[in-house]
Amino acid sequence: MQKGFRSAITSSLTNFRHQLSYLNALPQLTILGLITGCLAAVLIVSFRALIELGTSLYLPNSEGFETLPFYLRFLVPFAGAVIIGIIFQFLPKRSIRVGAGYVLDRLYNFQGHLAKSNFWVQFFAGALCLITGQSVGREGPAVHLGAGAASGFGKVLKIPNNSLRNLVACGVAAAISASFNTPLAGVIFAMEVVLMEYTITGFVPVIMASFAGALITRLAFGTEFVFSVQDIAITSLTELPFLLVAGVLIGLLATVFSKLMLLKNPLHATPIFIRISFAGAVTGVIALYLPEILGLGYDTVAEAMLDHTEVKLLTLILIGKIIATGVSVNLGMPGGLIGPTLFIGAIFGAILSFFAHWAYPIHASGTTFYVLVSMTASLGAVLNAPLTALVTMLELTNNPTIIFPSMLVVVISCLTTRYFIGDQGIFVTSLKSQGLIVKSTSFENDLRRIGIRSLMNVKLVSSPYKIDHKKAIELLEKRPDWIVLNELGKTKRLLRAADLARFLEDAPNAILTLEKPIDLLEVPGKKLTMPPIHEQATVLEAHLLMKSESVEAVYVQNPRQLPLETEILGVVTRDDINNYYSV
Repeated sequence: MQKGFRSAITSSLTNFRHQLSYLNALPQLTILGLITGCLAAVLIVSFRALIELGTSLYLPNSEGFETLPFYLRFLVPFAGAVIIGIIFQFLPKRSIRVGAGYVLDRLYNFQGHLAKSNFWVQFFAGALCLITGQSVGREGPAVHLGAGAASGFGKVLKIPNNSLRNLVACGVAAAISASFNTPLAGVIFAMEVVLMEYTITGFVPVIMASFAGALITRLAFGTEFVFSVQDIAITSLTELPFLLVAGVLIGLLATVFSKLMLLKNPLHATPIFIRISFAGAVTGVIALYLPEILGLGYDTVAEAMLDHTEVKLLTLILIGKIIATGVSVNLGMPGGLIGPTLFIGAIFGAILSFFAHWAYPIHASGTTFYVLVSMTASLGAVLNAPLTALVTMLELTNNPTIIFPSMLVVVISCLTTRYFIGDQGIFVTSLKSQGLIVKSTSFENDLRRIGIRSLMNVKLVSSPYKIDHKKAIELLEKRPDWIVLNELGKTKRLLRAADLARFLEDAPNAILTLEKPIDLLEVPGKKLTMPPIHEQATVLEAHLLMKSESVEAVYVQNPRQLPLETEILGVVTRDDINNYYSV
């Protein structure tokens, strides 16, 4: 009975995986999205709790780095960097690749399969970064952790790669949602920055995952918004020309910030320990005089909104943050850049407010207005994700009136950075500088969305190369489309059943009645050589395999191959792929 139950479970899972290989597997993906969202959210809540626990050991709150004694402002970030550097020095180089860029690389070049070792490195090293006040954000680690949780869950279930891709996006959405308490921004970020496309099959599971992420983080940390502001709107439309100029300036600032992070690393040949330690030392030296640059800096942003900081000090903080974050990210510190991007935008917005009040002494909007608009434009410009920036700011502030002016400024800032950097955003541009490609053609995107099982032809029979006339008739009685020519230790080939039928019809009866076997390799017709491909593969993987091997077909392997089961689950030809795409 137990054996029968196990067999039923195995059969159900196999059927479930087969359904997921199709483009319209929306109900199945939605269920997986919900589970993935819960897993990712619990992980992010644990990550945030670890950071808060660590900072509570020496700070009055997680944002109180300004209260540190003078010497600790240097010692804390430097010591943290040294510890991270030592850990990284003894780890394999492949295990220390972390962050959103790593997720994009694995998603587009490795079908969404993320390594476990990198996952745990990101969790603990990322937490140590934030506990010791490094000038980085928690969003990069959150993206990696959410994607890693989704990838691990998908691999446990052995789901096809086309669905694993959607599952990774679900994990990212839930992680952003849980990290910021921004469910809609999590969805848009996953679609605009990670998947780089908008489809119903992608949207629905991602929405469900992001909902789960927001629900769990609200249960753990409450529903308080990151920035509590009053209802703020533009005071006068006469400010629009100034906002146009502000958009250009923010775009230039985002360009400088991005270029610093993308700058060719002068220490690339030195050990990772030296690079990370040097980044910590730079942060520590700046923090001696500008402790505001340490950590997330949301308390400094709040002070800037209230117009409690002088322009001279704001300018120094801005320059210090750009240098500290740019150097840290460039040298491999395992933290994010979204938080620092928002911080830089906020400080620059407070500076812009000063000039706005000089230009419009009567009608200028408040400092908080310029801080929020600048944060939106800065985030959109650096990520090349204007919609993500707008929705993020809407949810962070619960202030819809800020969207109208922000739309203008974010468009101008994005156009500015596109002129100087390109239209791919910081993550893709960074990968491109390393020789890694994550962009795809529409043809490749279409083939990536479906699993090989959804396209495979199962109307086939296996046969040795040489058979007699009776066996040939028996093969055709099964009405197959294909005959797999299979000899032990030899390459598998494919013959159309119609070619064998035509041969039997055309051959003289005298020849067929002889005892001489029929050599199927000599039957007129094209014989297709077939390499194997895994059942979890996408149709794009099959297309690329055919291209690299210069063949016209592949066969889908049966990984379990129980007794009485065939080694081949089905076959896919180049014509099958072309016909699917042209429909």
